[in-house]
Amino acid sequence: MTYSTAIRASGTRSDSAWLGDLPTHDHRPLYAQFAQLLRKAITDGRLEAGAALPPERDLAAEYGVSRITIRRAIAELAEDGLLTRKQGAGTTVTRRIEQNFSRISSFSEEMAARGQVASSSWILRAQGIVTPAEAMQLNLSPGAPVMRFHRVRIADDAPMALEFSTVPGYCLGSIHDVSESLYAALAHTDHRPVRALQRLRAVPFTSAQARLLQVDAGTPGLLIERCGFLRDGRPVEYTQSYYRGDAYDFVAELTDL
Repeated sequence: MTYSTAIRASGTRSDSAWLGDLPTHDHRPLYAQFAQLLRKAITDGRLEAGAALPPERDLAAEYGVSRITIRRAIAELAEDGLLTRKQGAGTTVTRRIEQNFSRISSFSEEMAARGQVASSSWILRAQGIVTPAEAMQLNLSPGAPVMRFHRVRIADDAPMALEFSTVPGYCLGSIHDVSESLYAALAHTDHRPVRALQRLRAVPFTSAQARLLQVDAGTPGLLIERCGFLRDGRPVEYTQSYYRGDAYDFVAELTDL
């Protein structure tokens, strides 16, 4: 399938210049010029999130440039988080998710609000004794029982985040109460948090984290530490979440009131 044929099949445009033409008097390298065409198509919405790019050879033939030029342009946008490359699956426009910092919601709720299907791949679901770090966050005494839920959070079959949650043992009847949504399980026992404190910082993914998220080791990510509280002030959740930096935008509304 040629480049223009792929575009016609997608229903986006029937002409071959849907990205626009390479400028005739631009002195930048060809890969930078083509990268700019792709970038503008993505930001303008002509290339939607999840859309697959045609093969490099078709792009090269369409624009009369080398495959190395196309490959360098794609690599630049992949590094900026606009494109996602997977071995054997080609290149797609990155699906970015906006997470709102102004309300407390679970991963499952955020995905459902965006029309995406949330799922999990479990790493650990177990009962145990609180660690010193957990005891400090959850205001628990040494030796207090806790439940831990570690998993890969997935949206539409794409791994988006690693989530490591700890709750006091009294919050749930069993570790098996949690299937997809921790917050749904906590709500069932009247222990869903109504207030939370969050801390965000940039981190590079370790090799183990990168493997679970299907990215390269050292790829930038975002770590969010959340401590959730009940109305009476008791902490009931301590969660460390590692989000893919190429797939998430975090949004907060600020006022001077």
